Amino acid sequence: MENQNSPTRIIISYGIILGIVSILINVINYSFGNIYDPHWIYTLVGMLVFVLAIVYGIKSFKTTNNGLLKLTEALKIAVGIALIAGIIGALYQYIFSHYIEPDFVEKQMLVIQDKMLEKFPDMDEDMLEKQMEMSKKFNTPLITTAMAVAGSMIMGLIVGLVAGLIMKKEETTF
Repeated sequence: MENQNSPTRIIISYGIILGIVSILINVINYSFGNIYDPHWIYTLVGMLVFVLAIVYGIKSFKTTNNGLLKLTEALKIAVGIALIAGIIGALYQYIFSHYIEPDFVEKQMLVIQDKMLEKFPDMDEDMLEKQMEMSKKFNTPLITTAMAVAGSMIMGLIVGLVAGLIMKKEETTF
């Protein structure tokens, strides 16, 4: 039987919630036709949801732990939530880019190319081709999945560190 104060239940619950909400944000973004060049508001909302899920997960653990929280517990919870949400997001991205929008990568590469030409109008054809080849090398399913999950965990670590430092309260012994 799982310890009531174990963070595992909280990590799984908040990780799944964060993963599902992130997918919903992406579906809304897709339904408005902004999937290749999303509006900054989607990024802002996504980051806000990410931070809130982790902070509330840590707070939930602290509440069930008699108001006590160690920094290491906060970090474990934050990275755990981010890991689960990152895996869910990576699975969604795989399904999206292989079944819902199979030419997603090619279209995204065209958007990247257009942005590069817009930012560097004097870029010659050879340099542009080299840049696009480099982008394609890093746009494989394995690399993008690993980067998405790792990025999620790093952000979770940062949010967990800040939230943990603010909310930490250890048992005092006299």
